[in-house]
Amino acid sequence: MKDGATLLFPAIEPYRQGRLDVGGGHQLYWELCGNPDGIPVVFLHGGPGSGCGPVHRRLFDPGRYRILLFDQRGCGRSTPLGRLEDNTTHDLVADIERLRLLTGAERWLVFGGSWGATLALAYAQAHPQNVSGLILRGVFTGRRSELDWFYREGASRLFPDAWERFVAPLDMEERNDPIEAYRRLLTSDDRAVRARAARSWTDWEARTVSMRSMPQPSSLDGQAGEATIAFARIENHFFVHRLWLEEGQLIANAGALADIPGTIVQGRYDVVTPPVTAWDLHKAWPRSILRIVEDAGHAFSEPGTLSSLVEATNTFAAGQGEQG
Repeated sequence: MKDGATLLFPAIEPYRQGRLDVGGGHQLYWELCGNPDGIPVVFLHGGPGSGCGPVHRRLFDPGRYRILLFDQRGCGRSTPLGRLEDNTTHDLVADIERLRLLTGAERWLVFGGSWGATLALAYAQAHPQNVSGLILRGVFTGRRSELDWFYREGASRLFPDAWERFVAPLDMEERNDPIEAYRRLLTSDDRAVRARAARSWTDWEARTVSMRSMPQPSSLDGQAGEATIAFARIENHFFVHRLWLEEGQLIANAGALADIPGTIVQGRYDVVTPPVTAWDLHKAWPRSILRIVEDAGHAFSEPGTLSSLVEATNTFAAGQGEQG
């Protein structure tokens, strides 16, 4: 199989970029790439708490797409880094709509993986008239069972060694609810405490994300940088608050997607967001196509997953061309 990088389109640079004041002290970094007259698409990064990078531009044919990428509140190049105040799912859905209006897109393709898929579904269900299609990867909808699988019992049975390291900073009585317990550490006034907790939090995810050999996370004694601390704090913040979604909301409200075509790409051995969620969504959304990648976990960089995602963006572009 080809290396993941060879499956992507050539590297490109933005032709326009800027910052958007969305209130609450938040300034969002955004950029436009590709063809200014192309098919509008917005890329939603994962986490919550990570950010966009140059590799994400390369999922789309730059001759056919006008690609908007942005760093969500408190993430990446948006400021202030790691800010938790005025940072909810509802805020981010409103930000996406602000960016659509800013860029002049009447309707656009929405692309998101993992948390990005969650946000894509929340946005599409709130604004279905503004969405021409969805491409989702590693679907996560924030149900209690999904969070419990990864942060209580489930993934821990497959990675007992990594799990033991993950819960090691917690008191015994806290280990039944690591999400809440880590909140105490990640919001500590002591930066050293926040840094150690952030390193432990992110290492657990890094050790479970891929079937392929990944670079080993650094020692838990290493210093976490500000971006790592921000990522962990924001992700934990969203999970503590159950993503500000009602239980099962995104599956229950899938009827709002009735007129929206979509492709779901899901790794068969995804330990972070197991395939049952993608399956449940697919059954509730008749216009979706579900592609199970048999040799993949959660990471978007696995070759089978990348190939399916690029195929999906090409197929959507071809369909838009036929309609045009």
